[in-house]
Amino acid sequence: MTLRQVIEAYGVRLRPFRASDTTDVVDGCADPLSQRFVSSLPTPYTETDARWWIDAGAPAAWTGGGAAYAIADPATDRMLGAVGLSNPVPARGQAEVGYWVRPAARGRGVAVAATRALSEHAFATGTVRLELLTDPENGPSQRVALAAGFRYEGLRRSADQRRDGGRHDMLAWVRLAGDPPGPTARLLPDLPGGVLTDQVVALRRLAADDAELMYRLHSRPDVVANQAPPVPPTREAIERRCRLAESGWLTGEIARLLITDVASGTPAGSCGLSFTDVAAGEASVGYALLPGWRGRGYATRAVRLLAGWAFGPAGMARLTAGTVPDNTASHRVLERVGFQREALQRGRLPGLAGARLDDLTFALLPSDLR
Repeated sequence: MTLRQVIEAYGVRLRPFRASDTTDVVDGCADPLSQRFVSSLPTPYTETDARWWIDAGAPAAWTGGGAAYAIADPATDRMLGAVGLSNPVPARGQAEVGYWVRPAARGRGVAVAATRALSEHAFATGTVRLELLTDPENGPSQRVALAAGFRYEGLRRSADQRRDGGRHDMLAWVRLAGDPPGPTARLLPDLPGGVLTDQVVALRRLAADDAELMYRLHSRPDVVANQAPPVPPTREAIERRCRLAESGWLTGEIARLLITDVASGTPAGSCGLSFTDVAAGEASVGYALLPGWRGRGYATRAVRLLAGWAFGPAGMARLTAGTVPDNTASHRVLERVGFQREALQRGRLPGLAGARLDDLTFALLPSDLR
């Protein structure tokens, strides 16, 4: 692999670092988001660190078989960020892509353009496989990976070290030389305009600051009783669920949504959808409401909106919902949307102390949706 020193494509210029980039390197590497998600950066990050990178760190990346580029604006040559290749495995034709962007340059597609430009040049010079690792909580970086044509490959357990010396997981995204150009198609597309609404209720993606509400909802005894196993979640588990909501969406694992009242903007509950059989186009739905919003048709409206999105933009062919047999309120919600009872699976679900629970399954096809 012999990479050019300067690459121009997709509206960015990749070039060597220069002494005049020192202030911009500090601007990007001292930024809180960079510090949070790039644990290898010194903290605090100073001009001394930037000068070391320009004079020694970046050249060492090239010497070691990788690459270290400044991302620059072709019109001004002002540095916007950095992109590079590390951890080369020549025998496998493999390397790892990494990037960061200065705060003022974010939201303009700079990281996507630079990653595409470097990836395509690497493939043209003999690389076969590129990996891109992201922190599970770094949704923007995962969006860059998808937009640059990388596919989610799986979770790398304890793949990176935290600043406190502990370890944390990383998500692996991969692009091969033979993959088609363009962004990677997602199993769970974004909601149109970021929201689904019938002007009475609205659904939006769960966010980190929804943790208090979600814990209050999902630790209620009446909600816990209708899940399997009927064990209340910890506060820590709920906080992590909310922080990882975007990641679950982007990897295609699960779409978690908050249900709100349109008139007041008040949260009413939550719902979710996850694939049970990707090849068959089948997914499962679930939902829960706070007591003050029950009996007003809000769950029915929410499930109907979710089903419409699933059969429409998400392209699913069949939805299922599993319930405990005595949860008649949930059965009525499903039937009003058009779900039909399909099967009672005895002892399918885990209960408490080794007990097993029956699972009453409902299913919905596009033609059933009311």
